[in-house]
Amino acid sequence: MFDFFWNLGSFILALGILVTVHEYGHFWVARKAGVKVLRFSIGFGKPLVKWYDKQQTEYVIAAIPLGGYVKMLDERVDEVPPEQRHLSFNAKSVKARIAIVAAGPIANFLFAIFALAVMYMVGVQSLKPVVGDVTQGSRAASANIEPNQQIIKIGEDDINTWQDATFSLMSRLGEQSVVITLRDQNYQKHVRTLNLDGWKLDQQDVPPLTSIGIVPFRPKALLEVAMISKGSAAEAAGLQVTDKIIAVNGENISSWSELVLLIQQSPNKSLQFSVQRQDSIKELSVTPQSRTNDAGVAQGFLGVSPVVEPWPENYIETRHYGPVDSIVLGIQETWRLITLSFDMIGNLITGQVSVKNLSGPVGIAVGAGTSVSYGLVAFLSFLALISVNLGVFNLLPLPVLDGGHLMYYIIELFRKKPVSEKTQEFGFKVGALLLLFLTCFALFNDVSRL
Repeated sequence: MFDFFWNLGSFILALGILVTVHEYGHFWVARKAGVKVLRFSIGFGKPLVKWYDKQQTEYVIAAIPLGGYVKMLDERVDEVPPEQRHLSFNAKSVKARIAIVAAGPIANFLFAIFALAVMYMVGVQSLKPVVGDVTQGSRAASANIEPNQQIIKIGEDDINTWQDATFSLMSRLGEQSVVITLRDQNYQKHVRTLNLDGWKLDQQDVPPLTSIGIVPFRPKALLEVAMISKGSAAEAAGLQVTDKIIAVNGENISSWSELVLLIQQSPNKSLQFSVQRQDSIKELSVTPQSRTNDAGVAQGFLGVSPVVEPWPENYIETRHYGPVDSIVLGIQETWRLITLSFDMIGNLITGQVSVKNLSGPVGIAVGAGTSVSYGLVAFLSFLALISVNLGVFNLLPLPVLDGGHLMYYIIELFRKKPVSEKTQEFGFKVGALLLLFLTCFALFNDVSRL
């Protein structure tokens, strides 16, 4: 229950910030263009708080925190007194209307630059992209990529973190191959050609690196219990933190992965655990609970986490930058996120990326909660990513989004007359249906993940 409210609160905070930024972009440019703004609302539905400024603009914080809007004086919506017609949105030039509509997504991109720049100034701690294991029969194995090698380049992209590696690979969906440069523990370079022909992200929640067979290095998990979930099979059996698991059913256990596999294969089956507790050996009868995996197969679940060896110091890198370098890096990273977002939309359309990977509000809430729990740097990174995605999404040429309005105004700019109201109304209906379908599909994906 705590996780639910934590994620919900983090979601409201993150979305509130990003929606405010987006709508303020529209608001600020509208004011500069001489348009009268009637209402600036964060959220929909019943107002919880509202107030007015000197220009009689109503500011609202509403009950449903799933978006926001800026309501402007507009003759197409309300009756406008003749003396105020010059203040209406529709009376402004096409270029002014384009600027007002485009200001929302642009504000999101500028905010991403700001958030990333602050993140770089605070300091970014990252893991070096060292290969922990390579899946047999995978694309990485065929390219002779080996464990303990560090990825330093993918194509012409310099790779400093696992995020760099992931984004670089995702940007190459649809290519035939890519050259990967690695460095071993003796600082010898190795150049490998990774075959990408036919590579797709067609499985839900399978990271790009995993799909090509690269398992990032992780410290070894020990056979010592670090945490026990409440209400779990481990708690019911009497397992305790610091217990060391020695054997199961009389057979010695050599690794945590071996124990996990054995538990997964034993749903609702009684297992005899031999554990070392301080200076004595305890025998416990443990019955793993049954859970169904994504393939619909029942698996055993114990409800314990292991003690993990510390990270090698040379695998962790903390980077701090000055204000100028941070802004430059923020611009570069924001541009990379923008181009990657458009690439992913194209790959969704062509089928290179499965629609199962779409996330909705629930997925964003979980991501927000997780990033907040990791601290300021992770939350800033999350805000930048979602801000870019919000900006890109709003630029899609769906008539109910900013991109649809821009499409109509650009057509008007070249035709020298507006698109007919009948055509616009039809477009809004189609756009609303498509948006509703996408939202429902994303929510279905979220629920299936849960």
